[in-house]
Amino acid sequence: MHQPHAEPRPSIYYQYQVFDAWLPSEHPQAQRHSVVIGGAGPIGLVAALELARHGVKSVVLESERQVSEGSRAIVFTRRSMEILQQVGVADRVSASGLPWRFGNSFYRGQRVFRMEAPHDPDDRFFPMINLQQQYLEEYLVDAAMASPLIELRWGNRVLAVEQGERTARLEVDTPEGPYRLEADWLVAADGARSAIRTLLGLKLEGASYEGRFVIADIRIDLPLPTERLAFFDPEWNPGNTILMHREPHGIWRVDYQLPANETPEQALAPESLKNRIDAQLAMIGHAGVRWEMDWCSVYSARTLTLPDYRAGRVLFTGDAAHLLPIFGVRGANTGFQDAQALAWRLALVARGVAPDALLASYSAERVAAAREIIDEAGKSTRFMTPPSRGFRLLRDAVLSLSLTQPFVGPLYHWRTSRPHEYTDSALNSAGDDDALFKAGPGHGAPPQNVRLAADDHLLDHLDHAFTLLYVTDAEAIPEPLMAVVNDCRSRGLLVRVLAVTGQQPGAVQSVVGADQTLPDASGHLRQRYGLRGAGGAYLLRPDQHVCARWMSLDATRLRAAMGTAAGLTATAPVTGA
Repeated sequence: MHQPHAEPRPSIYYQYQVFDAWLPSEHPQAQRHSVVIGGAGPIGLVAALELARHGVKSVVLESERQVSEGSRAIVFTRRSMEILQQVGVADRVSASGLPWRFGNSFYRGQRVFRMEAPHDPDDRFFPMINLQQQYLEEYLVDAAMASPLIELRWGNRVLAVEQGERTARLEVDTPEGPYRLEADWLVAADGARSAIRTLLGLKLEGASYEGRFVIADIRIDLPLPTERLAFFDPEWNPGNTILMHREPHGIWRVDYQLPANETPEQALAPESLKNRIDAQLAMIGHAGVRWEMDWCSVYSARTLTLPDYRAGRVLFTGDAAHLLPIFGVRGANTGFQDAQALAWRLALVARGVAPDALLASYSAERVAAAREIIDEAGKSTRFMTPPSRGFRLLRDAVLSLSLTQPFVGPLYHWRTSRPHEYTDSALNSAGDDDALFKAGPGHGAPPQNVRLAADDHLLDHLDHAFTLLYVTDAEAIPEPLMAVVNDCRSRGLLVRVLAVTGQQPGAVQSVVGADQTLPDASGHLRQRYGLRGAGGAYLLRPDQHVCARWMSLDATRLRAAMGTAAGLTATAPVTGA
């Protein structure tokens, strides 16, 4: 019988809640479920909440009875915040977190590079925000438990997975013993040590690096701004790298690289931790300042991915699908994009609207994203933790030059995580006007946010549907276009129409047929999106990525684009097209 920890995890600043274990004897057993999600970490919970927004129920299995131990993922990007806004927790993250946009690299007491992340008035969120993972999980758990479409089963560990042609059969262990569970689809979101991946005998491909880092969260009062700090080749840790981040509640994260051949047990010994953290504080001019340890761990940098994120009826997401170095805040942030990309497709398949083949595009897009990240992260990792004598010589030469040659500074850039652009996605329209646009997000790109009013942004109006952003000066959306939209709706596709007009914000006349009318008297939205006249349009997928755009839209092209984006092989003729 599975016996998860029943005592709250220790922490000097976070109060852990232990949830009651879900026991089969206390609940009626449904014979089969549409979607079961393995793992109630941030990625599994975002996947469940996204599915719920599409009207799809899920059962979430979590082997523990409380949120994860330690701060773990702490830096969340602007795109992650936009995804968290969709699932309803971005406000809580903003209220608790520490936003920032600058990163600093130091060598021999001199700042040799300062990174500035882009931020303009159209952005609702800062480029990055720091918040310990426990808090994010707490907010996501609260949202999941408030949803009637999500059943969260604490203390349930997946023991076995058996696949049929149309079914995944699970054996799940609990504190009172195992039970059986069947699902149309199983989403593996059970993290880096994925039991589901192991049970299926799947192997990650890529590289692991020799460099190991200690993560230490300490409570200390330091008069430093919320900026990323990186120290290369310090005197107390020669040849290695140290990172520092401010966290909420008076906590600082210190990551420091270990010398070769030192074991995790040696590194986490209290005396070793104390000596090294004291040395780091002394190096930055705060020797003797009192601090208190909250949590520590050891990790290795790895750049690994499954070659396919679908294995029969099992779909992989987050760290269960890939392992990425934390340099550049890529772990959880990449996982959120996985979950969002998977959920809308899986919802269409689960509801019988789209064929299973649509899920192949999820794997193709996200494997390509992981491989791109691995390529970029590998460069950062080799700079942080040189894997050979040759790489170390090159890194040391860059360090030395940077003291006197400013042009070397950008080589320190950590290539911060960014949303992947699905330029070559099979879901992009082949017959649109993408090549004619001079501005705006192109094929496969995430949307650009636009400030419409003081506290009103374009992304606030994007929901879980396909969205047609249509420019018009007319009183109504053209009937042929509405015929296509209504035909898609009759097939079970969720489609929203946002009309963009030149009206003043205070005197908006709703455009007939549009779900919402957005005033754009200044033309700022149209300029940002490269839309030059009436009839121009964008089609956004439910994960908000662009799949088509037109200088002038007609019903035939809209119908074709919708069929392609939804993974449908054909669409019936539309009256009036």
